[in-house]
Amino acid sequence: MDTSSSPPEYQANFEIPVDLFVSKKHHGLTTAGGGLSFTDASGNFVFRVDDSRSDKSTLPRHKRTLLNASGTPLITIYRNQNGSWQGFRGHDSEEKDLIFRVERTLNTFRRTEFEVFLVGENWEDSKSDFKMKGCPFQRSCTIYKGNSIVAQTSLMYKLGIQKMFVPRCRFRLTLFPGFVDHALVVALIVIFFDGRKFWI
Repeated sequence: MDTSSSPPEYQANFEIPVDLFVSKKHHGLTTAGGGLSFTDASGNFVFRVDDSRSDKSTLPRHKRTLLNASGTPLITIYRNQNGSWQGFRGHDSEEKDLIFRVERTLNTFRRTEFEVFLVGENWEDSKSDFKMKGCPFQRSCTIYKGNSIVAQTSLMYKLGIQKMFVPRCRFRLTLFPGFVDHALVVALIVIFFDGRKFWI
């Protein structure tokens, strides 16, 4: 899936895992999604997420837009009232620009699972292409494609005399070799943590 006309260099084929760091711009008990930023190991912005309400529908659908470092919209995510999500190419919500849909299949305090369906040229998406499993409270999410792990999130630790957690409003996203559409992965991570609180 091509979500940008000029993909950044980090989307090239790579043989080692790549880490992005997820954080909220503002501290406090705020809803996940809006204000999220994704930076590289040097602190450079790679992606950010804008949060808003849809203005193209009479239904109060929640909209989030994934932007690259230069502010270009890559994927627009809509949360529907039936508890599913849809992702559209760029800043649009036309059916022709639909690229994936996501359904939550399990939602408990300790475990949350999703199935992801990519929309092909023939609009058939009966078989899930990806699965997401994890625990939002622990900032734990693993994205699978078949039996392979595409990406994984985890809390971070401060090393020293006493091992300590980095605040929960910041955690790591590891992208594994073999799947280069990082924008799609980041969009799925935004959906996984949608509606969750980010604690300090």
